[in-house]
Parts: sequence; structure tokens; C-alpha cells
Amino acid sequence: MASSPATLRSLYRSLLRELPPRPILSSPRTPLHHRIRSSFVDLGHQLVAYLRAQRMYVTLIERYNPGMDMDQTERIRLTARRVGMDLPSLGKNGSQ
Repeated sequence: MASSPATLRSLYRSLLRELPPRPILSSPRTPLHHRIRSSFVDLGHQLVAYLRAQRMYVTLIERYNPGMDMDQTERIRLTARRVGMDLPSLGKNGSQ
């Protein structure tokens, strides 16, 4: 249900156009207008919180799973180094 900002803005304006007209300074906005506006604001706050949480989630995954994007041989080599062992270096064809 992702829409462009222009589409959302257009939808919002068309909803507000359908509300009964009001004089500029004499009467306050209708309760429906306040409800629609607060609904959009609440959804915007939820979206910001969700995107912030997703960014933090990706940061934590990268921090606590550093070998996630490594191939198997590199992961084994780094695990061996972590416990104090060095793997023998292999030649191009896999022999010493």
C-alpha cells in the first residue's frame, strides 16, 4: 500500500474538499477534519518509529553477526584466529 507523497497529499486534499465549507475566521474546524488530520499525523509518527526501528535492527544485526556476509572459508579462518589458531595457508589448487 505504498503510495507516493503526491498521491497521499492529493487524497488528503480531496478528503478535506468534501468536508462542508467553513468561513475562514469565524468557525473552528469540524471534528471530522480534526479526526482525519490526527489520523494522518498518527500514521506518520508510526511510520517514522517503524523506519527508525528497522534502521536500528539492521545496525544491530551487522554489529553482532559480523560473519553474516562472509563465505565459509573466511568464517572458519576468523573463528580459528579468535581461539588462537592459525590455519595453514593453502595454495591456488588447494594443496600446501
